[in-house]
Amino acid sequence: MRPDLRRTGFAATALVALLTGCALLLPQAPPPVAPVGAPADFPEDYYREALARGRPVLRVDPAGSLVVIEVRRGGSLARLGHDHLVAGREVEGYVAPEEGRADLYVALGRLTVDEPALRTEAGFDTQPSESDIEGTRANMLGKVLETEKFPFALIRVRGVDASQGDTMLAVEITLHGVTRAFQVPARIDADAGGMSVSGKLSFDQTDFGITPYSLLGGAVAVRNGVDLRFRIRASRLPGAG
Repeated sequence: MRPDLRRTGFAATALVALLTGCALLLPQAPPPVAPVGAPADFPEDYYREALARGRPVLRVDPAGSLVVIEVRRGGSLARLGHDHLVAGREVEGYVAPEEGRADLYVALGRLTVDEPALRTEAGFDTQPSESDIEGTRANMLGKVLETEKFPFALIRVRGVDASQGDTMLAVEITLHGVTRAFQVPARIDADAGGMSVSGKLSFDQTDFGITPYSLLGGAVAVRNGVDLRFRIRASRLPGAG
């Protein structure tokens, strides 16, 4: 290869790395501040009334709950970027097990990005720098999820079906102002203190009106499809039947 062409190639690669190395070294607005409290239309009264009638009601335990989304890199220059893990550790909500109902929410402004232990668990073989992570998170919250307009993700369970052997949850997810329904295979483990529910699902970002991040005409991009896994722990409230 001619020296001038080699230099041009190196310079182009360096430029792409500076622009895209997930840190997006261009000036970033600070991420939106997470809201305090539940969404305005969260049906907490439903669970209070159920508890008052002596029905079993469980409250989600954030310390024992986790939602993880795997976001994979794409494009012809994907090697210059990173796969990412987005985690929600502050899951809030209630479960009414006799009704097969649950209502949960996650304040998107409290999502974390690329926790090292979770990346190792997922088998990711790279670890972004702190500046990469800060840039990714600011871009995700501000430009992709638009959390100032849509500060919460809402998860509703409206039925449990174990008639075919496998447990399936009828789930509605509201994200970015769009609601989609899913049938989600899950494992439910109950004990005297409450229950644990775990499972996984996949969906496209565009299903929720989200435009996957891309740069340089898609040479560096985030894949449309993402994988979500969850583990929810809910504890029985005092006074429940």
